[in-house]
Parts: sequence; C-alpha cells; structure tokens
Amino acid sequence: MKVASGRVLNLTHLLDLAGTYRGFSRKQLAEALGRDPTKLFSATANPKLDYIVRLADVLDWHVGDVAEAIWDGTEGEAASPAPGGDFESLNVESKAAHSRGDYARMYELSQQMLAVATTPEQRAIACLREGGAWDGQGRYTKQLDAVRKGLEESPISTDLRALLQVNLANAYYTLGQLLEARAMARDLIEQCTAEPPTSRAARAAHAFACYVLGQASRCLIGQQPDRARAYAAQAKDALGESVRLYTQLVQDFNHEPWRGIINTCQGGILVAEVALGERQPQAIIGHFLDGLNDVIAPAGDRLESYGWWCIFGCEVALRHLNGSELQRSMAVFTNKGYEIADKLNNWAMRERLFAMEFIQRQRLNELAGFPVEWTIDSE
Repeated sequence: MKVASGRVLNLTHLLDLAGTYRGFSRKQLAEALGRDPTKLFSATANPKLDYIVRLADVLDWHVGDVAEAIWDGTEGEAASPAPGGDFESLNVESKAAHSRGDYARMYELSQQMLAVATTPEQRAIACLREGGAWDGQGRYTKQLDAVRKGLEESPISTDLRALLQVNLANAYYTLGQLLEARAMARDLIEQCTAEPPTSRAARAAHAFACYVLGQASRCLIGQQPDRARAYAAQAKDALGESVRLYTQLVQDFNHEPWRGIINTCQGGILVAEVALGERQPQAIIGHFLDGLNDVIAPAGDRLESYGWWCIFGCEVALRHLNGSELQRSMAVFTNKGYEIADKLNNWAMRERLFAMEFIQRQRLNELAGFPVEWTIDSE
C-alpha cells in the first residue's frame, strides 16, 4: 500500500502541474486525458500506456520522464538511519537483501556502509552495493553514477575493479548504449581468456561480461536488421557461455540471484535462435507464455528474469506475428510484465513495456491508414 499511495501522491502532483501549465479546468484536463472529470485516475494509480502518452502530451514531457515521475521510487532514497553495525556485518546484510530482492533495503544498507567505510576498498564495495540496488529497481542512470564513483576509489583490488567495470558495462547496456557495453564486456572477456579467473568475484565478473555482450548483441538484432544474423549468432554464443559459467558458479556457491540471470540468458538465447531461423516464432512465444504460468513466488533476479521474458516475447511477437495473434500475445506479455514491474518497483521495465505497446499502436495505425482510437482503461 505504501508504493500505491506514493503513486497516488505523484499522480496528483503531476495532474496539478498539468492543469496549471495548460491553464486547464478539471473538465478540460479530463478531456485531454480521456477520463471522466470525477475520476482523473484509477484507485490503484497504475495507468496504462494511453494515459501516460496523453499526460506526457499535456505536460510537454517525454513519456519516460512521466513514467519515472509516477513510479518515483523515492522511498529508497530516504535518509538512512544510523549505521546498525560494522562494515562487514552491513555488507553481509546487504547481500542478503539482494538475494531476496529487497532493493530498497539494499540501498539503505549501502549508504550505511558508505558512512562507516574507512578505506578505498570499502567505499568502492559500498558503491557496488548501491549500484546493485539501483539496478534492481531499473534506475540505471543512478546505477551508472554509483559504479563510476566506485571506480574513482584507489587503490582497490583487481577483483573488485572487475566487478565495478562489468556493472558499468551493464549500465551502458540497460541505458541503450550498446556499442559501449559490447566494447567494455569484450575487453573483460579477453582479460579472462588470457588469465582464467579463479576467485568467486572474478569468475562472476567473467560470467556477467558474457551476459552483457550477449544481451547487447540481442538488442542490435532489431536495431541493425542488415546484420541481424551476425548479432544473433554473437548473442547466442555469449549468452550460452554465460549460462555455462553461471551454472558452475551456482553449483559451487548456491547463490540464488545467479539462477535468475541464467533464466534471463535462456530467454535471450531463444530470441537469437528465432532470428537465426533455428526456432519457429510461434513455438518460442508459446514457450515464454508457458513459462509465465510458473511465476508464483519468485523474487529478486529470478522474478526480474520473467519480466525480461515478457519483453523478449513482445520482441518476437512484434517481429513475426500479425493481426489478432499479435494482439493476444502482446496483451498477455504486457499485462504480466506490468505486474512484475510493479512488484519489483522497476520503472525501466515499465518504460520498455510502454515502448512495445507504442510500437504495436503505430503498426495498427499504419495498417488502418488512419489513427486508430486507443481504448482507455475504465479503471
């Protein structure tokens, strides 16, 4: 209820701002948003794409900025209480929060760690934990800032530097800076190939670098269709290697978040195999839909992995399906994706789902030859 009440407050402020900015009466604002004047937003304050786009138009904002303002996640940025232990105990608790997907608590603990840190190594570790907390909430610009801050600390251990660098590469990937992400990931992979890692941290950095290279290559399948097969092959190889490395790590250390990353990798591999013509799109969409039926109790990275499956399913559907088959698949993937994004408080996942829906709407307009009226959710 705390998150929902926060959204209500954020939406109320945005609507007040929109009315003031445009000089609209409540009735005029309702007309612009396609709503009843007595109910400018639903009780859950969980608006659909249509509403977000209309509100962005009224405010003259980007859709993503409106989404971030609604799902602000500022609860995680509240002033942290006084440190509840020494650095090592706080670090252990932070890793436990990560494992159970409690990213707000993980952020809080990272700030306590920073407050008691006395060495460059400890400050860099605190920054790494902060970056992980922002990553879990889809706040990738903040993740980027946190890991950059960690890399500024010196001297720090080689293993810690590798973890910070691969998380920086991941931040670039999640922010859509795909060439930068691929370059950084490849550099780390080359280092690990030349000197095979033996420590847990270095092995994890190697596995994550393969993940970043694979997922960035997967994204380029759609962005550069003339090289789609080459990127699909690179994505399949890199993600397959990431699965292999993470599987070994799970066997050795039984760290739950890695199982979630494996699941995300497996979804990306299926997308690549469709692009390579090795799998039929309908079969893979069916596989993704069947997998979503198992989403009952997972949390953290495991739950997030199914959110990415929803986005992968949208990608395949938009590239290969048409008509009612496309609409049915997109409806399931986006609805389930929004549920997962809400549970994780991951606004970036929501924005990607908004973007997928927008592409679908554009396609409908192109097929019809005129703007198709968007259905507004009665709630």
